[in-house]
Amino acid sequence: MAILKKNKLGLTSKILIGMGAGIALGLVLRITFPESDIVNDYITEGFLHVIGTIFISSLKMLVVPLVFISLVCGTCSLSEPSKLGRLGGKTLAFYLFTTAIALVVAIVSAVLIHPGNASLATEKMEYIAKEAPSLSSVLINIVPTNPMQALSEGNMLQIIIFAVIFGFAIAHIGERGKRVAALFEDLNEVIMRVVTLIMQLAPYGVFALMAKLALTLGLGTFESVVKYFFVVLGVLLVHAFIVYPTLLKLFSGLNPLIFIRKMRDVQLFAFSTASSNATLPITIEASEHRLGVDNKIAAFTLPLGATINMDGTAIMQGVATVFIAQVFGIELSLTDYAAVVVTATLASIGTAGVPGVGLIMLAMVLNQVGLPVEGIALIIGVDRLLDMVRTAVNVTGDCVATVIIAKSEGEFNEAVFNNTQAGKISANFDGS
Repeated sequence: MAILKKNKLGLTSKILIGMGAGIALGLVLRITFPESDIVNDYITEGFLHVIGTIFISSLKMLVVPLVFISLVCGTCSLSEPSKLGRLGGKTLAFYLFTTAIALVVAIVSAVLIHPGNASLATEKMEYIAKEAPSLSSVLINIVPTNPMQALSEGNMLQIIIFAVIFGFAIAHIGERGKRVAALFEDLNEVIMRVVTLIMQLAPYGVFALMAKLALTLGLGTFESVVKYFFVVLGVLLVHAFIVYPTLLKLFSGLNPLIFIRKMRDVQLFAFSTASSNATLPITIEASEHRLGVDNKIAAFTLPLGATINMDGTAIMQGVATVFIAQVFGIELSLTDYAAVVVTATLASIGTAGVPGVGLIMLAMVLNQVGLPVEGIALIIGVDRLLDMVRTAVNVTGDCVATVIIAKSEGEFNEAVFNNTQAGKISANFDGS
């Protein structure tokens, strides 16, 4: 029995197998049955769509209760107003700082490599940008008039504000507050157990998602913008595996290699789902049980990061802005580049929670520097695959910030972080 348990595949291995099998199946069906209505109706939009959608929905189902309950639990333990304000200030400052770094690296890379080709400007381009919310409306709407509506609609910024206020009130009503806090602690344990159960479906969900992607996303899509694609991809990888580990080492002194090893599962989930919110249950579980972050820190920084930390999206915007300018033969000045950095950095907060946020933010940036928004049509074809990669980058940044802030607040267990046996997700999903 001991030998069988030892050789049992962990969840990470199962997910990788599911991912590889899904891509292989999708490519085989695409080559064998090109433009088949039967394959499209019954496999792509039938079986694979149903399984993939159920998996994503099961993850999203947990996001609102997990964020609300975790934030209430975390805020309850931060009874001092000064500590809560300090934690919020550190978190916001770090996310804005890394977003600015991402933009600068992206712009410099795009200028040096020059992915844009003026001949593409002759292509028929049409893109209608959604209107971004004004700063005043963002500030007004950040406080919910109806908390139940915010919870039902999944408005993350409003949920965060309400949960923080609610948790702060619980911490300041004495014995009654302690009883309510104990209830939320129990609810938090229940939610984490539900996460455990749903994760057993992950290999099958990832298989369906990757198979459908391979069936619907042809390599021909990349022909006109292949250079743009690889510039964005390269900067994303540099940010994830050079910039973040450097910041982690600089601000915490921890071993970046251990961090990257333990982030593998979270990155896989983020890549498969292309949603920071859908990955949030896994991100919180990993931060607490494998990275050694106390719940009161993870419950605050991670939901906030999933909402406003958009380093991956910022990289896309930086490269796309330069790319579109090059396509249309428009010279951008240093002032324009500075405007791009400032606008996109602040917009990462202002457009948080808005559907299609990446392209909305890009439209805002293009308008700021006088570039044609229609140029977005050039990059839509490859944006889905890049979105998957930049989501993995975003959640990596969320966890780096969380570890650094937890260590600075003395809410970090370095023994758990350095324990390599806690590095596999299966260690927490074996029913024990």
